[in-house]
Amino acid sequence: MAGILFLALTQEPLQATQSVILAWQPSSDPNAVGYRIYYGTASGNYTEKVYVGNLTGVTIDGLADGVTYYFAATTFNAQNQESGFSNEASYQVPAAVITNAAPNIQIHRTPAGQFMLTAGGPAGQRLVIEATQDFKAWIIIGTATVGSSGSANFTDFNAINFPQRFYRIQPIRLPKSPNAPVGMQNDESNK
Repeated sequence: MAGILFLALTQEPLQATQSVILAWQPSSDPNAVGYRIYYGTASGNYTEKVYVGNLTGVTIDGLADGVTYYFAATTFNAQNQESGFSNEASYQVPAAVITNAAPNIQIHRTPAGQFMLTAGGPAGQRLVIEATQDFKAWIIIGTATVGSSGSANFTDFNAINFPQRFYRIQPIRLPKSPNAPVGMQNDESNK
């Protein structure tokens, strides 16, 4: 049964940092059991590392406005042997959008122990729903589209499998620059 809940929308008026969503194709290596994402502000010089487990998408938080970040992924096997880096993806963080509109977000617990998240917004806006247990790595658990009524609903059917789970909802932003990452591919030949 889920414990403490937290719900956040990342378009806060005074937000000093931003995030990027990374996704990649699963490794073709049958021995791969998980992924790590490396990133930094200089090409090939990765100062940060995030353990992702066996998921193929993650949100990286804490990115500074106007700074270009470089990302690469590795796989690892059950003995914790790590592959070489994937191809590098870069992303220049845009300037923050200042808005004074307060988000309209609600959460309800269903009788079955699931949580239904409801977010308001303009009709047609696509939203990403993310969850975490440690506030370090946010995992995408689904998407929703705001309907003509001005709201979108998402039910976390897996909530009962976690002692605590924290949520946030953010709008899907399409990359505006040609260097924005749309995915990553592991270079299996670097093992």
